[in-house]
Amino acid sequence: MNASLEQLDQWLNGPEDEHCEFKQARTTFSFDRLAKYCSAMANEGGGKVLLGVTDKRPRKVVGTQAFLQYENTRQSLIESLHLGVVVEEIHHPRGRVLVFHVPSRPKGTSISYKGIRYVRDGQSLVTMSDDRLRKIFAEGAHDFSAEACPGASLADLDPAAVEDFRRRWIANKPENQALANLSHEQLLTDAEALVDGRPTYAALVLFGTHGALGRHLAQAEVVFEYRSSDASGPAQERREYRQGFFTFYDELWNVVNLRNDKQHYQEGLFVLDIPTFSERPVREAILNAVSHRDYQLAPSVFIRQYPRRLEVVSPGGLPVGITVENILYRQFPRNRRIAEIFGKCGLVERSGQGMDLIFQDCVRHSKRVPDFGGTDQYQVSLTLHGTVRDPNFIRFLERIGKERQETFDTGDWQVLNAVSQGEKVPEPCRPRVERLVELGVIERVSRGKLILSRRYHELTGRRGAYTRKRGLDRETNKELLLKLIRDSGGRGAAKHELLQVLPALSPNQVYGLLKELRAEGKIRLRGRTRGSTWHPGARDTAEEDGGA
Repeated sequence: MNASLEQLDQWLNGPEDEHCEFKQARTTFSFDRLAKYCSAMANEGGGKVLLGVTDKRPRKVVGTQAFLQYENTRQSLIESLHLGVVVEEIHHPRGRVLVFHVPSRPKGTSISYKGIRYVRDGQSLVTMSDDRLRKIFAEGAHDFSAEACPGASLADLDPAAVEDFRRRWIANKPENQALANLSHEQLLTDAEALVDGRPTYAALVLFGTHGALGRHLAQAEVVFEYRSSDASGPAQERREYRQGFFTFYDELWNVVNLRNDKQHYQEGLFVLDIPTFSERPVREAILNAVSHRDYQLAPSVFIRQYPRRLEVVSPGGLPVGITVENILYRQFPRNRRIAEIFGKCGLVERSGQGMDLIFQDCVRHSKRVPDFGGTDQYQVSLTLHGTVRDPNFIRFLERIGKERQETFDTGDWQVLNAVSQGEKVPEPCRPRVERLVELGVIERVSRGKLILSRRYHELTGRRGAYTRKRGLDRETNKELLLKLIRDSGGRGAAKHELLQVLPALSPNQVYGLLKELRAEGKIRLRGRTRGSTWHPGARDTAEEDGGA
């Protein structure tokens, strides 16, 4: 932006509305107030905030000393709002004027500050209503990637990328050999990458030349970085791909694989290798980032590789209706045209988004499940962890699969992951529990408690751990309680002491054992309050009888 003094005079004589805000701010101005105004202005379609100007007509320049380091202020606004605010300093004869140029929010996205979405209501800032928020979310159903790009032509597409797409499409549909003889224009028209002969944004993302993307869609860029540690500073290697996706998709995997070390485990006489980063999950994560990112936001897709983890960060939060909890079961393609072109050539499944495949591979290789920490309304952050935690778990599942000729689906893998980590089985996966119990993969210890089977613990040489997790049998537990009660003598055993004997059981389970001993005439309860105690004896007296 480069406003002249004449332009400033036009703004001063114009209206103050949801697109223009004037503030005197002679000496200072609150950053919080500024960020709120910028948030509201973006939600109203964009505009500008002028500091150093009176807000009532006739408006006059009074000058401002606020935000002398305005570039730092601009950077803070970008970090707080995730919006490309531009700041301009105008030197007027009566003083310094700061102009904050605020762009409109991206379609389908609202702008918040500290979790609150602001809009204008007259001269006041108020919280956006739920009805208006729903209307904004409804905009997300529009497929930006299917729009024709103004000013783009077939010459903006890389022939090598188109040919790579043709080869993959034929390989995926070998019965359709007619694809081999189509012109590039007809091939892309059949793939719906052209609209009335003009490239769509999907065509630019997938087949565009470097120059074309620079002119029309510079943010359609994938940046790869390799970092040997979490220390700040420049990456050991950095590559920027601002070109059609089909020209660098395979190269990107090869770059990741250059530093992809192997982890070893032994199966009988053989030592088997597991790559730190398996090819299928990495490719699926990259495809997800390209096909589901928001191309109306300025940042690039970042892929950061570390020795034992891989981070993929893409602009735009999770689509409406998709959460970290349901991402394995629900799909919402933000860029449907891109996803459909990927589906034609077999890069992705038309019915899903690949997260289930990523999840399955992680659990099968005893790695941590995909991590979405850092995901918010402005970006999706996916971390793939490469460390193999338990090679014996891999051996166990492979043996079960070979012996039973069984395959596991995503629900099975979720159950196995939860049980192996001692976590609660997710509600949608609970119907899969009985099948895994029947296969001898897991065992039910008590209501709500599951463990990996005896066979797993024998295979890993952990019989003692199995006994501890499984717990002692019911009669042994009762004998332990009875021994404490007898050893307590005349003072009796309090409830909290009895709970300490069997820490693996819940209070209700312990009381159930006490009730059985009481019914068998081996113990009795004295007292009716919390201070009641258990004693050896055949029966309770009427005076002594009480509840636990």
